[in-house]
Amino acid sequence: MADQEPPWEIPEAELHPSLLVRIVLWICGSIALLLGIIGVFLPGLPTTPFVLVAAACYARASERFYRWLLRNPTFGPLIVEWRRHHSIPHRIKWLAITLMSLTISVSIWSFAGKPWLQALLAGIGIATALWLWRIPSRDRPRRQG
Repeated sequence: MADQEPPWEIPEAELHPSLLVRIVLWICGSIALLLGIIGVFLPGLPTTPFVLVAAACYARASERFYRWLLRNPTFGPLIVEWRRHHSIPHRIKWLAITLMSLTISVSIWSFAGKPWLQALLAGIGIATALWLWRIPSRDRPRRQG
């Protein structure tokens, strides 16, 4: 059952011809994936961008790790959606923006005596939310009326 293909078609990996570049990409992809996994548990650290970077690195470095990541039931559909359509599911987008906003709000509150740090956090949060909001969602619910 572990070797069974997922229900979606896997975009092809295009390995880089240089072994040295593939090693560097594998290391970068592994670091990005680690940060993405940490981001699942650590509010404020985004998961989606790190997982997408990991997939891009693995696609050029290691077909084995690339396919392993795409078969992951949590990250696979997100990566395939990005590779095929350059979009993020609407529910994931809302969840990311909501959790990021809550986390940054708590961080701003905890840095009460440092207005420059509060402003920096607010600016980063707003910029990231706007960037994420601009990414299209193919499954966005349509308004009726």
